[in-house]
Amino acid sequence: MTFSANQSTYVVVSNSSDNPFAIDVAYAMGQREDIADLISMKQFMNSEFCPRFISDETDFDNIGRTLKGKSVIIVSTGSHTKSRQELAMANLIIARAAKENGAERVILVEPDLFYSAQDRGPHLDLGQTHFERDINDVKKFDGQPFTAKLYAQLLKFSGVDTVMTIHNHSESVQKIFSDVFEGDFHNLIPYQIYAHYLLNSNILSYGEDGEGLVLCAPDKGARDFVKEMFKTLGLSKAKFIMLDKERTAERKVDITLHKESEHTFDGLDGSSIVLFDDMVRTGSTVVKSCQFLQQINPQRMVFAVSHFYASDEGRERMAHPAIGEILTLNTLPTILNRDEQGRLRKKMVVLKVEKWLAQELCNLLNLPQTQEANPYKIDMSSKNPRFRRKIWFSEELSELK
Repeated sequence: MTFSANQSTYVVVSNSSDNPFAIDVAYAMGQREDIADLISMKQFMNSEFCPRFISDETDFDNIGRTLKGKSVIIVSTGSHTKSRQELAMANLIIARAAKENGAERVILVEPDLFYSAQDRGPHLDLGQTHFERDINDVKKFDGQPFTAKLYAQLLKFSGVDTVMTIHNHSESVQKIFSDVFEGDFHNLIPYQIYAHYLLNSNILSYGEDGEGLVLCAPDKGARDFVKEMFKTLGLSKAKFIMLDKERTAERKVDITLHKESEHTFDGLDGSSIVLFDDMVRTGSTVVKSCQFLQQINPQRMVFAVSHFYASDEGRERMAHPAIGEILTLNTLPTILNRDEQGRLRKKMVVLKVEKWLAQELCNLLNLPQTQEANPYKIDMSSKNPRFRRKIWFSEELSELK
C-alpha cells in the first residue's frame, strides 16, 4: 500500500512516543518523522503530564497556531507500563493541547475502546441494550458510574472531534459515542481482514464452495457479526450455527445449541469450525463452547477473536486441546509478545492491522492512496505447527502479506 498524501495536513502522535502500533500507523500513512520529534511527552517533577507539540523555537509569529489547519491523530493502545487510566488521561490532555495550538480536527484512534465494559449504569435509562434490562441487570451496576458515557463526554470536552475503534461489542457504547460525537464515531468491523485470511491460508480445511465449513456464533449477541462474516466469505455451502449460554455462577456457564440456530449438528461430523467472538477475558465460555462443539468431531477447531486480553488464568485455560488454534488481531499490541502469549504461542496467529487503520484514516481524511485488498500482516510463532507448511514458503505468503 502506498500513500501519496500531503503530510503537512495531518500529524500522527500517541500517548507515548515509542508506541510501536502508533509508529506503524504513522509510517503507513506516509509520516516519516518520529512521534518523539513531533510531540514531547513532558512530565513535571510532581509527576503531572504536560505534552508539548514541538515547534520552531525561533518562530514568534505563530505561537499557538503551529497546528493550524491540521488534523491531529492520536493513536491510543494499551501498554505494559501504563494503566488505561493514565493513557486515557493523556489522551484528554494531548487533545486539548492540539486544539489550543490550532488543530482543525482531532481524531482519536483507539482500537480497543477504553471503558467499554462499563456500558450501563444503575438506572434503566443509563445504557441501551439489545435485551430488556431487568432488576438483576440493573443491580449489577449498583454503586458504579456509567463510565463509558463519562469517557465519551470527557473526550468531546477535551477537543476530540472523531473517534475510531475496532469491533466494539456494546450497543450501548456505540449509541453513546454516536450521540456525543454527532455521528462522527467509526466502529470498524474487520470482516474483510478475517475473510481474506480464512480464504487464503490453510488454517481451515473445506471444499471449494464451503463444504465442511461451519461458522459458529457463541451467543445471540454475536449472531449479526457472524452472519455478516458468512456473507463476506461468500461460501454458499458453509453452515451457520449459534450457541446459547446460561451463566450459572460468576465463572460458570452451561452451553447448548440455540433454539434459533440455522443448522443443527446433523451432517456436520468432521467439519472445520471457526467460532467468532469480539473479545475474550477469562476464556471459560470459549473453552466450554469448544468442548461442546467436540461432539461434531471437528477436523479443525479455530477460535477467532478481535480483542485478546485474557488474564493469566484465561491463557492457561485456553491451552485446552478443545481449541485447536486462536486467530486474533493486535488491537492490544502486547499480544505480539511471546511471553504474553505464554503456552498459547503454539496455537496463536495474530493479524496486524496498522495498515488497515492507516487506509481507513486516509479514507476519512480524503487523502490520496493506493488501496490494498489485504492491508494486514501476519505474526505467527515458529512453534505453531502450520508455520512450516508449504504455504508459508510459497508465493502465497507474499500475497497474504
